[in-house]
Amino acid sequence: MKRIGVILSGCGVYDGSEIHEAVVALLAIERAGAEAICMAPDIPQMHVINHFTGQIESGQDRNVLAESARIARGKVVDVATITSEDVDGLVIPGGYGAAKNLCDFAVKGAECTVQPDVQRLVREMVEADKPVAAICIAPAMLAKALQGRAPRLTIGNDPDTATALEAMGAKHVDCAVDGIVVDEKNRLVSTPAYMLAGDIAEAATGIEKAVKQLLAMI
Repeated sequence: MKRIGVILSGCGVYDGSEIHEAVVALLAIERAGAEAICMAPDIPQMHVINHFTGQIESGQDRNVLAESARIARGKVVDVATITSEDVDGLVIPGGYGAAKNLCDFAVKGAECTVQPDVQRLVREMVEADKPVAAICIAPAMLAKALQGRAPRLTIGNDPDTATALEAMGAKHVDCAVDGIVVDEKNRLVSTPAYMLAGDIAEAATGIEKAVKQLLAMI
């Protein structure tokens, strides 16, 4: 059975993983007969957002690994314990957590840095010719983690975000909500999902295609 690592970044679109994107990806992996291995860095969240009001909750601290366990129904491991030998492919859902906790693109743009354990695993996967799929804003993290390899990626068609990816050395490709972009050289797949999607059904179409393509590349 193929083992697919899923890097989560918390729980909730504004400060963690986008829950719809994560669940659709997990469902697509399982329906394809593969096994999802959920993982997350054991670090504090950048901040905590009240998802009802949209406001920062001052004085609250949450842990990315512990919050990711909400999506994984408790079955999640520290990404620091995983190597490219443990999984056949990697999927990274979006949500602001991908740009706040897996890296700090949300505040630093092209000058961002990637969480060290996440960067290590991403680079290990690419160097081992194992495929990586990134959803929504997660390609921004890939652009930085793979700086120097000129990854071909999409975040949809937002010009400012696309410009930031290109400033990190990526080649941005405009893409419709239901499409995917494949980088054959680096073995990457990306899809816009909620960068463009108006609802979960629109997001799911591209995510399901991305997971199918990822599995075909193994």
